[in-house]
Amino acid sequence: MVEIIDVEQAVGRVLFHDITRIVPGEFKGRAFKKGHQITSEDIPQLKDIGKNRIYVLNLEDGYIHEDDAAKRIAKAICGPDLRYAEPDQGKVELTAEKSGLLKVDTQLLQQLNALPDVTIATLHTDQTVETGKTVAGTRIIPLFTEEEHLLHLEELCRNHHQPLVSLRPFQSLKIGQITTGNEIFYGRIPDRFGPLVKKKFEAWGSEVFAQHYVPDQVPAMVEAIGKLLDDGAEMIVLTGGMSVDPDDLTPAGIRASGAKVISYGAPTYPGAMFMLAELRGVPMVGLPGCAMYHKATIVELIIPRLLAGETVTRQDIVALGHGGLCASCKACHYPDCGFGK
Repeated sequence: MVEIIDVEQAVGRVLFHDITRIVPGEFKGRAFKKGHQITSEDIPQLKDIGKNRIYVLNLEDGYIHEDDAAKRIAKAICGPDLRYAEPDQGKVELTAEKSGLLKVDTQLLQQLNALPDVTIATLHTDQTVETGKTVAGTRIIPLFTEEEHLLHLEELCRNHHQPLVSLRPFQSLKIGQITTGNEIFYGRIPDRFGPLVKKKFEAWGSEVFAQHYVPDQVPAMVEAIGKLLDDGAEMIVLTGGMSVDPDDLTPAGIRASGAKVISYGAPTYPGAMFMLAELRGVPMVGLPGCAMYHKATIVELIIPRLLAGETVTRQDIVALGHGGLCASCKACHYPDCGFGK
């Protein structure tokens, strides 16, 4: 199916794949685009990039070119609120059409990548992505593949309960905030945590509609929680007093409200003293003090999932232990968690 001819004999022939030019440290990109008809003027440039011979493809029935294969894979794996572009050097990328929570079915991803010739790479699942963010890419390894591999892939995707890659847009929720601590309630120090919480939720598309300041007293916390629920809070966030010190009473206040505690503590550093609870169908979170000082904490791992409408379980939080140590690096595979941001 592939004929190899000298470049001098290729004048008038049409390229069936992109040809890349690489200048180490300076440039890597497309020198000739697929579909280009070779002219005599092209021959010196082709030789300059090491192309003394040209491959001419004559595909038989049952075989698919790399561009068409990449488009078929992208169509099969692309879920809601994502789009895929035209092939570029045999690869197709998927990008987010809006901000939200990225979901990747990792088991299906392994199945698909085990198929002959197929490669699919994605960002890590359960992270925040912005509009226009590239979230996945796909291509086949050779210049063409047997169609039966693509048919198998498409069948696996059709029969699966959800797309391989999808996006869950964030809901715009009414957030109620409770700031605990005698030092803030009595005006000894300013509240620095509250403005940070508001800023985070605004970035996710939600609004802190009310903030109550309460002393380190359990009854006062219970009263504030009830007031926010009565006023229509769709999520309640408590800051301050989340450690196990005897005078840190916020966990006790959450329990005393009648809330069902899903988890107190998380295998994430920073962020271990995190509490997730639920009352009257409304999620309630107690944020550890580290969220005020670190860009990457448990907050960025759990809050976006709640805003995307997910029910977070104790098992979900336990599973965060693998990868739950923030390395404080400038860039990593979880750039928007924000572990690694």
